Amino acid sequence: MNFRFIFSSLLYGLFVFFLSCSSKNEKQQPNILFIMSDDHAYQAISAYNDKLIHTPNIDKIAEQGIIYNKAFVTNSICAPSRAVILTGKYSHLNGVKGNSEVFDGSQQTVPKLLQKNGYQTAIVGKWHLKSHPTGFDYWNVLPGQGDYYNPDFIKQGKDTVYQGYVTELITKLSLDWLKKRKKDQPFFLMMHHKAPHRSWMPAIKNLALFDDKDFPLPDNFYDSYEGREALKTQKLTVKDHMDIRMDFKVPCNDCDTSDINFWAPGEYWRRLDRLTPEERKQWEESYKKEETEFLEVKDDETKYDQWKFRRYMEDYLRCIASVDESVGEVLQFLNETGLDENTVVIYTSDQGFYLGEHGLFDKRFMYEEALRTPLMIKYPKEIDKGASSGLLVQNLDIAPTILDLAQLEKPGGMQGKSLRETWKSDSVKWRDAIYYHFYEKGWGVPMHYGIRTDRYKLIHYYGEVDHWELYDLQNDPAEMNNLYGNVDYKEIQQELHIRLKELQQKYKDSVPD
Repeated sequence: MNFRFIFSSLLYGLFVFFLSCSSKNEKQQPNILFIMSDDHAYQAISAYNDKLIHTPNIDKIAEQGIIYNKAFVTNSICAPSRAVILTGKYSHLNGVKGNSEVFDGSQQTVPKLLQKNGYQTAIVGKWHLKSHPTGFDYWNVLPGQGDYYNPDFIKQGKDTVYQGYVTELITKLSLDWLKKRKKDQPFFLMMHHKAPHRSWMPAIKNLALFDDKDFPLPDNFYDSYEGREALKTQKLTVKDHMDIRMDFKVPCNDCDTSDINFWAPGEYWRRLDRLTPEERKQWEESYKKEETEFLEVKDDETKYDQWKFRRYMEDYLRCIASVDESVGEVLQFLNETGLDENTVVIYTSDQGFYLGEHGLFDKRFMYEEALRTPLMIKYPKEIDKGASSGLLVQNLDIAPTILDLAQLEKPGGMQGKSLRETWKSDSVKWRDAIYYHFYEKGWGVPMHYGIRTDRYKLIHYYGEVDHWELYDLQNDPAEMNNLYGNVDYKEIQQELHIRLKELQQKYKDSVPD
């Protein structure tokens, strides 16, 4: 017997085995968990700003991965943002410019590409694209905006009603799918929260949160809008345009309503009717004090404004507290099941939100609070703990990033860049400007487009308002001083005009006449 031959064969076999194992590990596709909230302002995440709320679980993603300090959207409105994330294309190319358009589910999307390449795919929560989801093995989504209490869902095309609070239900349904999925395939789960979207209805258990917290008005709450014509036409101020019932939770049955704003009086009662009798009782007891306070302050303008802002912040942040709890539950599940090491976790919002800056709530405008969105990613295999980036990134980059992480080629039509470059190299060549275009009409916000560089921002409003604005973000981060036409910024203004046209050509967007 040739022992030398047998020994050599064994060594060769072991070598091939370990080589194949190494190769398999190198090619192993990670799981991808994409968590998106709705209208979650970066100012209301303590990893960005700890003045309003403590969000320990969302912060963990940043602490254990990378946080982006200059992440922006291409179009600050719900449905268009979701379409951009799915397709990696600007609104004018994916067909969803505003909330009224129906998303064409036949077009190429990230979940479809992942599904074709061995991933189990699922989406749970807010969809808001009018057509049914495609490219998902499992989908269970809210119809339209969805409800906070005992909400309807559409599960694989069938209407279903669940008992409970929407944020907690989305968490439970997501975890249920993760537990039942096929364990021999990587997963891609989009967990989309409704919260903290208007009208900010908190979990019953959280109705007393922040009752003892003081919320000072932002420095520019009483912005006069001098030199900014578009802001003068909007109907999105905290002090003048919020609904006494829907937003402030005051029934106002016996009020003199001649000078009180009602946005959707019937909607308030419809949404409360979804509560069980016990929940309704707790709700009314918790908000009883609001009507008493309202009657005390409504004739004093200063106190009334402060009260409105506090009411806005209380309920908005209560909704975020539930989102943070949700993130904690999911991260704990990943740790307990050993999935943490090979799972990419992305947290973001569909856009930013105004928390009283310029006196506003909502989004839409190209000012920083709505344009900028929270974004953080953790992936223990690749991303160092506590990393941060000041590069100009966008939600346009999410689709290419997910595909890159899944070791798939980015299709030619996608317009974003993989963020993987931003954490793998300190000297990455990156964009020096971003392009924005808001198309929707409503709430008095004119259509507009613009460019933002690291320091400057140029905006053009068109349609009913034809107006240009220029900001030096280094010297005027609050965007209070419109410098358009200022002789000291003549060269910068001309350069931004040129760069703006270049970006419109690059992204194939037509220039409005």
